[in-house]
Amino acid sequence: MRRTLMLSLVLTATALTPALAQGAASQQAAQALYDQGSWQAAATAGAALNTSAGFALAAEATTAGAGLSPDGQKRALFQKAQGYADQAIRLDPQNAGAYFEKARAQGRLAQFSGVFESLSLAKEVKKNLDQALKLRPTMAGAYVALGLWNATLDSGGLKGAVAAQQTGARKANVAPAFERAVALEPAVITHRLEYANALILTGNKAGAAAQLQKAVTLSATNFWEQRDLAAAQALLAKLK
Repeated sequence: MRRTLMLSLVLTATALTPALAQGAASQQAAQALYDQGSWQAAATAGAALNTSAGFALAAEATTAGAGLSPDGQKRALFQKAQGYADQAIRLDPQNAGAYFEKARAQGRLAQFSGVFESLSLAKEVKKNLDQALKLRPTMAGAYVALGLWNATLDSGGLKGAVAAQQTGARKANVAPAFERAVALEPAVITHRLEYANALILTGNKAGAAAQLQKAVTLSATNFWEQRDLAAAQALLAKLK
C-alpha cells in the first residue's frame, strides 16, 4: 500500500512538471513582450495566465503603456491596471509586486482625478507601498515610489501644504527613500531619473543634475530603460 501511494505521488508530480514548466515559460514570454515595448500584448499574455504573477505583469504593462497613450485614454488604462493588480492580490495576498503595481496605478490615476479623490488615492498609494515593503523590504521600486509620493505631495505652496497635512508626506523623507533604492539597485537608470524628478519638485536642481549625470552613464537593458535614458539625457541638457 505504501509503495502504491509513493508511486502515485511520483506519477502525479511527473505529470505536473510539464504544466509548471509551461507556466513559467509563458510568464517569461509575457515578460519578454513587455521588455521589448509590446505592452498591450504583454498585458494580454500576462492576464491570460490567470496567475498572481501574470496579473501583476499585466498591471505593470498597462500602467507603462498608458504613458505612451493619448491623454484621453490614460485614466481608463490606469483603472484597468489597478483592476489587474487587484486580481493579482486576490490570487496571492503575499505578492509584494501586486501591491506595488496597485500603488503605481493609483498614483498615476490620482493625476487625473479631482482634489478629494486624489487625496484619497494618495492615502491608498501609501498603504499599498507600505504593504509591498512589509512583504519585500528590498523592493527598490517601492522606495522610488515612496520618494516620489513624498516629493509630489509636499511640493510647497498652499496646495502642497494641505496635501502634506492630509497624507503625512514630508520632503525630508524623499532623499532617504531614493538613497535606499539606488543602494539596492545602483545600475537602474529609472531610479536615478525619478530621483532627479523628485529633487526638482523639492527645488534642488543641483542635486537633480548630479543624479542625471550618473543616470546617463548607465546602460539601458530594455525598451523602457532606453526611453528613460533618453529622458535623462534631455532633462540634463535642459538643466545645464
